Amino acid sequence: MPDQESIRRLRACAQALAGGAREDSAETVVRRVFAIQAQDATAADLGIRVRGRDITAQAIRAAYEDERSIVRNWYMRGTLHTIPSGDARWVSQLLSPRILAATSRRYQQLGLDDDLRRRADHLIRRALAAHGALTRAELTERLTTLGVPPDGQAPFYLIRHAALTGILCHGPQRAGEATYVLLDDWLPSTGRFRWEGDDALAELARRYLAAHAPATLEDFAAWSGLPITWARRAWKMLAESGVITECDALTMLAGRVKELPRSSDTPDVRMLPAYDNYLIGYRTRDASVPALHQARVWPGGGLIRPTVIADGLAIATWTRGPGSRSIQVDAFEPVPPQIEQGIDRGKAAVVGFLRPTT
Repeated sequence: MPDQESIRRLRACAQALAGGAREDSAETVVRRVFAIQAQDATAADLGIRVRGRDITAQAIRAAYEDERSIVRNWYMRGTLHTIPSGDARWVSQLLSPRILAATSRRYQQLGLDDDLRRRADHLIRRALAAHGALTRAELTERLTTLGVPPDGQAPFYLIRHAALTGILCHGPQRAGEATYVLLDDWLPSTGRFRWEGDDALAELARRYLAAHAPATLEDFAAWSGLPITWARRAWKMLAESGVITECDALTMLAGRVKELPRSSDTPDVRMLPAYDNYLIGYRTRDASVPALHQARVWPGGGLIRPTVIADGLAIATWTRGPGSRSIQVDAFEPVPPQIEQGIDRGKAAVVGFLRPTT
């Protein structure tokens, strides 16, 4: 079995986070890694930035809103991700039925029965068709006409339900706030889905491996939120078609097997945002974060802190100062001068990225 360092370097290079690997645009970053964790919109932008070459916040916004080459919505595990726009429909068709089924008890707890959800879907569709992009608050106001209380979680779950049923997706920001738009208006349909059924399952597994290998089918199940039986089926289909190769218990794409990326005298230091997929794209954390320091990255309460990595290994956490004008780094252990220089460059790049334009 490959040692932990080899696994880590291969994974980090696949994620454009080591070996000098960087992409030139927001679209190519997202196409490379397939999905950027996006429950925090700023963290998602920083996740694209760290994998790119001089990508600005304005360029990322243009990819979302002008080019519409990337889109933010609820996908893997029912959480917000940014994925390539061309994949929005088939991925949702594959994943949404299970997410909706898994949410049924929460719907009952909130008093959102089948009839109310259908009426809410219809109301949301009409409102977006008539008025264009609307914020969560604006949609919530309209949902109150159905008797939905404006406070609490019911409006959120109804908006997400409309997304999971293919009605809406995230649209342009308005004064820094997210809005929602009709999916078919924002991303016109090209007709038939690119992949369906088992073909879609196998394609999702292939995309995962392209961005995360070496990995296991258990890693894929944890990342996607799909049952382990589905993961086994995906692996079987990929193996039968010669797409994957096994190395002990780990899997890689057969066409992507290369020599281990050469180590460099200069460590590749990157400033990962909170909730970055490199840290949560696997069932276990041992390859990327030393066991002694995992509690500093995962302190509890669902929080995953922004993290500094060097050649794929976590070496520190970081926080933003007031107004995003400074970055505070908390190193796990003393770092050598070369890594300190890389951290300083990374801090300056993040501050520059977050600085408001005038």
